[in-house]
Amino acid sequence: MPLARISLPAGRSAAYKQAVADGVLRALVDTFNVPQDDQFMVLTEHKAEDLIYNRTYLGIERSDGFVMIQLTVSNTRPLEKKRALYRRIVELLAENPGVRKEDVFISLVEVLPENWSFGNGEAQYVPG
Repeated sequence: MPLARISLPAGRSAAYKQAVADGVLRALVDTFNVPQDDQFMVLTEHKAEDLIYNRTYLGIERSDGFVMIQLTVSNTRPLEKKRALYRRIVELLAENPGVRKEDVFISLVEVLPENWSFGNGEAQYVPG
């Protein structure tokens, strides 16, 4: 269960993209208690003109290394866990592949547990 949509500047290596995906998953495991094998991610690359963001919004200096992460998650976690997730993602992506903390944008989209189906046309998180 989280669904991650990660938007990156075009031209990043396969190793770079894998490191971003691995870092996001590890942060989810560490802070949201997501199972290690619960990995559903879409990584997309964008030309500079297709990845539009304000380089100085809220006084944060963003560069061409900007990474946008949108996580769809169940609405079951308190604010402290969300803050821990944001910090952990930034920490791990700084370690590998070297993304600046200023360049990591994270958005959580919270949905009810009943809004997930992992296959077979079933709502696995809903009893009965």
